[in-house]
Amino acid sequence: MSERRGYYTDTTDEQWALIEPVITAWKAAHPSVSGHTGRYAMRAIVDALLYQIRSGCQWSLHPAGFPPASAVKCYFYRWRDEGLDQVIHEILRCQVRERAGRAEDPSLVVLDTQSLHAAVNIPASTTGLDAAKKVPGRKRGIAVDIIGLVIAVVVLAASVHDNQIGTALLTRVASRTARVSKALVDQGFKNTVVEHGAALGIDVEIVERNAREVGFAPQPIRWRVEQTLVTLMLQRRLVRGYEANPPSSESRVYWAITAVMARRLTGAASRTWRGHSGMRR
Repeated sequence: MSERRGYYTDTTDEQWALIEPVITAWKAAHPSVSGHTGRYAMRAIVDALLYQIRSGCQWSLHPAGFPPASAVKCYFYRWRDEGLDQVIHEILRCQVRERAGRAEDPSLVVLDTQSLHAAVNIPASTTGLDAAKKVPGRKRGIAVDIIGLVIAVVVLAASVHDNQIGTALLTRVASRTARVSKALVDQGFKNTVVEHGAALGIDVEIVERNAREVGFAPQPIRWRVEQTLVTLMLQRRLVRGYEANPPSSESRVYWAITAVMARRLTGAASRTWRGHSGMRR
Protein backbone atom coordinates (compact mmCIF):
# COMPACT_ATOMS: atom_id res chain seq x y z
CA MET A 1 0.00 0.00 0.00
CA SER A 2 1.43 3.39 -1.00
CA GLU A 3 2.10 6.12 1.50
CA ARG A 4 -0.68 8.62 1.97
CA ARG A 5 -1.11 11.95 3.60
CA GLY A 6 -2.69 11.99 7.03
CA TYR A 7 -6.25 13.20 7.54
CA TYR A 8 -7.65 14.72 10.70
CA THR A 9 -10.20 11.91 10.76
CA ASP A 10 -7.38 9.39 11.29
CA THR A 11 -7.22 7.83 14.73
CA THR A 12 -4.38 8.97 16.94
CA ASP A 13 -2.27 6.38 18.76
CA GLU A 14 -4.29 7.04 21.92
CA GLN A 15 -7.62 6.70 20.11
CA TRP A 16 -6.57 3.53 18.33
CA ALA A 17 -5.54 2.05 21.68
CA LEU A 18 -9.21 2.30 22.73
CA ILE A 19 -10.45 0.38 19.69
CA GLU A 20 -7.60 -1.99 18.84
CA PRO A 21 -8.14 -4.60 21.60
CA VAL A 22 -11.72 -5.26 20.45
CA ILE A 23 -10.70 -5.67 16.81
CA THR A 24 -7.70 -7.81 17.74
CA ALA A 25 -10.00 -10.11 19.73
CA TRP A 26 -12.39 -10.26 16.78
CA LYS A 27 -9.55 -11.17 14.42
CA ALA A 28 -8.40 -13.91 16.78
CA ALA A 29 -11.93 -15.33 16.85
CA HIS A 30 -12.08 -15.34 13.03
CA PRO A 31 -8.84 -17.00 11.89
CA SER A 32 -8.29 -17.52 8.17
CA VAL A 33 -8.55 -21.12 7.00
CA SER A 34 -5.24 -20.66 5.19
CA GLY A 35 -3.61 -19.08 8.21
CA HIS A 36 -3.21 -15.73 6.43
CA THR A 37 -3.31 -12.81 8.86
CA GLY A 38 -4.64 -10.29 6.35
CA ARG A 39 -3.06 -7.92 3.91
CA TYR A 40 -4.32 -4.66 5.37
CA ALA A 41 -3.83 -3.15 8.80
CA MET A 42 -7.05 -2.92 10.79
CA ARG A 43 -6.23 0.65 11.79
CA ALA A 44 -6.12 1.61 8.10
CA ILE A 45 -9.55 0.03 7.60
CA VAL A 46 -11.02 1.98 10.54
CA ASP A 47 -9.38 5.23 9.36
CA ALA A 48 -10.85 4.70 5.90
CA LEU A 49 -14.34 4.25 7.38
CA LEU A 50 -14.05 7.38 9.53
CA TYR A 51 -12.76 9.38 6.56
CA GLN A 52 -15.68 8.25 4.42
CA ILE A 53 -18.27 9.08 7.08
CA ARG A 54 -16.91 12.60 7.63
CA SER A 55 -16.14 13.44 3.99
CA GLY A 56 -19.12 11.66 2.42
CA CYS A 57 -17.04 10.23 -0.42
CA GLN A 58 -18.21 7.27 -2.47
CA TRP A 59 -16.69 3.82 -2.05
CA SER A 60 -14.79 4.20 -5.31
CA LEU A 61 -13.36 7.60 -4.42
CA HIS A 62 -11.20 6.77 -1.40
CA PRO A 63 -7.90 8.64 -1.61
CA ALA A 64 -4.89 6.65 -2.77
CA GLY A 65 -3.13 4.95 0.11
CA PHE A 66 -6.23 3.75 1.92
CA PRO A 67 -7.00 0.04 1.53
CA PRO A 68 -9.09 -0.60 -1.60
CA ALA A 69 -12.81 0.01 -1.34
CA SER A 70 -13.52 -3.70 -1.68
CA ALA A 71 -11.51 -4.49 1.47
CA VAL A 72 -12.98 -1.62 3.51
CA LYS A 73 -16.48 -2.53 2.36
CA CYS A 74 -15.95 -6.17 3.29
CA TYR A 75 -14.94 -5.32 6.87
CA PHE A 76 -17.66 -2.69 7.22
CA TYR A 77 -20.36 -5.20 6.30
CA ARG A 78 -18.90 -8.01 8.42
CA TRP A 79 -18.58 -5.78 11.48
CA ARG A 80 -22.10 -4.47 10.89
CA ASP A 81 -23.62 -7.94 10.58
CA GLU A 82 -21.75 -9.31 13.59
CA GLY A 83 -22.40 -6.24 15.75
CA LEU A 84 -18.74 -5.38 16.30
CA ASP A 85 -19.44 -1.72 15.53
CA GLN A 86 -21.92 -1.66 18.42
CA VAL A 87 -19.55 -3.51 20.75
CA ILE A 88 -16.84 -0.90 20.19
CA HIS A 89 -19.39 1.88 20.59
CA GLU A 90 -20.73 0.43 23.86
CA ILE A 91 -17.28 0.02 25.39
CA LEU A 92 -16.38 3.64 24.67
CA ARG A 93 -19.80 4.86 25.80
CA CYS A 94 -19.37 3.20 29.19
CA GLN A 95 -15.93 4.77 29.55
CA VAL A 96 -17.22 8.25 28.72
CA ARG A 97 -20.04 7.91 31.25
CA GLU A 98 -17.68 6.65 33.96
CA ARG A 99 -15.32 9.54 33.31
CA ALA A 100 -18.29 11.89 33.70
CA GLY A 101 -18.95 10.33 37.12
CA ARG A 102 -22.00 8.38 36.02
CA ALA A 103 -22.96 4.71 36.06
CA GLU A 104 -22.14 2.70 32.94
CA ASP A 105 -25.79 2.52 31.92
CA PRO A 106 -28.31 5.38 32.07
CA SER A 107 -31.62 5.46 33.91
CA LEU A 108 -33.13 8.02 31.52
CA VAL A 109 -33.13 8.28 27.73
CA VAL A 110 -34.40 10.90 25.29
CA LEU A 111 -35.91 9.89 21.93
CA ASP A 112 -36.28 11.85 18.71
CA THR A 113 -36.44 11.35 14.95
CA GLN A 114 -34.89 13.04 11.94
CA SER A 115 -36.12 12.77 8.33
CA LEU A 116 -33.51 12.64 5.57
CA HIS A 117 -33.73 12.89 1.80
CA ALA A 118 -32.74 9.64 0.09
CA ALA A 119 -29.98 9.43 -2.49
CA VAL A 120 -30.81 8.18 -5.99
CA ASN A 121 -29.39 4.70 -5.33
CA ILE A 122 -31.74 3.93 -2.44
CA PRO A 123 -34.34 1.20 -3.12
CA ALA A 124 -37.86 2.62 -3.23
CA SER A 125 -39.02 -0.24 -1.02
CA THR A 126 -37.07 1.21 1.94
CA THR A 127 -38.10 4.85 1.51
CA GLY A 128 -41.27 6.88 1.88
CA LEU A 129 -42.63 10.39 2.32
CA ASP A 130 -42.71 12.11 5.67
CA ALA A 131 -46.10 13.77 5.21
CA ALA A 132 -45.55 16.27 8.03
CA LYS A 133 -42.11 17.48 6.95
CA LYS A 134 -42.58 16.82 3.22
CA VAL A 135 -39.31 14.88 3.10
CA PRO A 136 -39.04 11.86 0.78
CA GLY A 137 -36.53 9.33 2.01
CA ARG A 138 -35.63 7.76 5.34
CA LYS A 139 -36.31 8.54 8.98
CA ARG A 140 -33.59 8.12 11.60
CA GLY A 141 -34.57 7.63 15.23
CA ILE A 142 -32.11 7.78 18.11
CA ALA A 143 -32.23 7.30 21.86
CA VAL A 144 -29.58 9.17 23.86
CA ASP A 145 -28.69 9.45 27.52
CA ILE A 146 -28.55 12.59 29.66
CA ILE A 147 -25.16 13.60 28.23
CA GLY A 148 -26.12 12.98 24.60
CA LEU A 149 -24.48 9.59 24.04
CA VAL A 150 -26.32 7.26 21.68
CA ILE A 151 -27.97 4.22 23.25
CA ALA A 152 -29.91 2.94 20.22
CA VAL A 153 -30.49 3.78 16.55
CA VAL A 154 -33.33 2.84 14.20
CA VAL A 155 -33.54 3.74 10.49
CA LEU A 156 -36.79 3.18 8.56
CA ALA A 157 -38.71 4.72 5.69
CA ALA A 158 -39.65 8.38 6.24
CA SER A 159 -43.33 7.44 5.86
CA VAL A 160 -43.17 5.38 9.06
CA HIS A 161 -44.91 7.09 11.98
CA ASP A 162 -42.81 8.16 14.95
CA ASN A 163 -44.79 5.64 17.04
CA GLN A 164 -43.23 2.72 15.17
CA ILE A 165 -39.75 4.15 15.50
CA GLY A 166 -40.34 4.97 19.16
CA THR A 167 -41.44 1.44 20.02
CA ALA A 168 -38.49 -0.03 18.11
CA LEU A 169 -36.08 2.28 19.94
CA LEU A 170 -37.52 1.40 23.35
CA THR A 171 -37.25 -2.31 22.55
CA ARG A 172 -33.58 -1.91 21.67
CA VAL A 173 -32.90 0.24 24.71
CA ALA A 174 -34.50 -2.35 27.00
CA SER A 175 -32.48 -5.15 25.39
CA ARG A 176 -29.20 -3.33 26.01
CA THR A 177 -29.69 -2.00 29.50
CA ALA A 178 -32.10 -2.97 32.25
CA ARG A 179 -31.45 0.26 34.10
CA VAL A 180 -33.51 2.66 31.97
CA SER A 181 -36.73 3.52 33.77
CA LYS A 182 -37.76 6.77 32.07
CA ALA A 183 -37.87 8.15 28.53
CA LEU A 184 -38.66 11.66 27.30
CA VAL A 185 -40.26 12.17 23.88
CA ASP A 186 -41.83 15.07 22.02
CA GLN A 187 -45.44 15.39 20.88
CA GLY A 188 -44.75 13.50 17.66
CA PHE A 189 -44.89 10.31 19.72
CA LYS A 190 -48.30 9.13 20.90
CA ASN A 191 -49.87 6.80 23.44
CA THR A 192 -48.68 3.72 21.55
CA VAL A 193 -45.12 4.52 22.62
CA VAL A 194 -46.22 5.25 26.18
CA GLU A 195 -48.01 1.89 26.39
CA HIS A 196 -45.08 0.01 24.87
CA GLY A 197 -42.72 1.67 27.32
CA ALA A 198 -44.94 0.67 30.24
CA ALA A 199 -44.83 -2.95 29.08
CA LEU A 200 -41.03 -2.74 29.16
CA GLY A 201 -40.96 -1.07 32.57
CA ILE A 202 -40.08 2.35 31.10
CA ASP A 203 -42.12 5.42 32.02
CA VAL A 204 -42.50 7.43 28.80
CA GLU A 205 -43.24 11.14 29.28
CA ILE A 206 -44.48 13.20 26.34
CA VAL A 207 -42.93 16.65 26.79
CA GLU A 208 -45.38 19.24 25.51
CA ARG A 209 -44.21 22.41 23.86
CA ASN A 210 -45.05 25.72 25.50
CA ALA A 211 -47.74 27.25 23.28
CA ARG A 212 -46.38 30.75 23.95
CA GLU A 213 -42.96 29.93 22.52
CA VAL A 214 -42.35 31.01 18.93
CA GLY A 215 -39.83 29.24 16.69
CA PHE A 216 -37.28 26.74 17.95
CA ALA A 217 -36.94 26.68 21.74
CA PRO A 218 -34.70 24.08 23.43
CA GLN A 219 -36.54 22.00 26.00
CA PRO A 220 -34.90 21.09 29.32
CA ILE A 221 -33.01 17.78 29.04
CA ARG A 222 -34.57 17.04 25.63
CA TRP A 223 -32.12 19.46 23.99
CA ARG A 224 -29.47 16.76 24.40
CA VAL A 225 -30.99 14.64 21.66
CA GLU A 226 -31.20 17.70 19.40
CA GLN A 227 -27.51 18.32 20.01
CA THR A 228 -26.65 14.75 19.04
CA LEU A 229 -28.71 14.97 15.85
CA VAL A 230 -26.79 18.11 14.89
CA THR A 231 -23.52 16.31 15.61
CA LEU A 232 -24.54 13.57 13.19
CA MET A 233 -25.29 16.15 10.51
CA LEU A 234 -21.64 17.27 10.63
CA GLN A 235 -20.82 13.90 9.04
CA ARG A 236 -21.47 14.29 5.33
CA ARG A 237 -22.21 10.61 4.86
CA LEU A 238 -25.13 11.06 7.28
CA VAL A 239 -26.78 14.18 5.85
CA ARG A 240 -28.72 12.03 3.36
CA GLY A 241 -29.85 8.45 3.15
CA TYR A 242 -26.90 7.18 1.13
CA GLU A 243 -26.89 3.56 2.29
CA ALA A 244 -28.89 0.99 0.31
CA ASN A 245 -29.69 -0.96 3.49
CA PRO A 246 -31.02 0.70 6.68
CA PRO A 247 -28.69 -1.41 8.91
CA SER A 248 -25.73 0.20 7.13
CA SER A 249 -27.14 3.63 7.97
CA GLU A 250 -27.42 2.58 11.61
CA SER A 251 -23.84 1.31 11.59
CA ARG A 252 -22.62 4.65 10.22
CA VAL A 253 -24.18 6.39 13.21
CA TYR A 254 -22.39 4.10 15.66
CA TRP A 255 -19.04 4.69 13.95
CA ALA A 256 -19.59 8.46 13.87
CA ILE A 257 -20.35 8.62 17.59
CA THR A 258 -17.46 6.22 18.31
CA ALA A 259 -15.13 8.76 16.72
CA VAL A 260 -16.66 11.55 18.83
CA MET A 261 -16.24 9.53 22.03
CA ALA A 262 -12.67 8.54 21.16
CA ARG A 263 -11.78 12.22 20.80
CA ARG A 264 -13.51 13.01 24.09
CA LEU A 265 -11.67 10.26 25.95
CA THR A 266 -8.28 11.37 24.61
CA GLY A 267 -8.83 15.10 24.99
CA ALA A 268 -8.66 15.79 21.25
CA ALA A 269 -10.52 18.81 19.92
CA SER A 270 -13.23 18.30 17.31
CA ARG A 271 -12.73 19.96 13.94
CA THR A 272 -15.50 22.21 12.65
CA TRP A 273 -16.37 22.74 9.00
CA ARG A 274 -14.38 25.98 9.15
CA GLY A 275 -11.41 24.34 10.87
CA HIS A 276 -9.15 24.40 7.83
CA SER A 277 -6.54 26.73 6.38
CA GLY A 278 -8.01 26.89 2.88
CA MET A 279 -9.13 30.19 1.32
CA ARG A 280 -12.78 30.99 1.86
CA ARG A 281 -14.66 32.00 -1.28
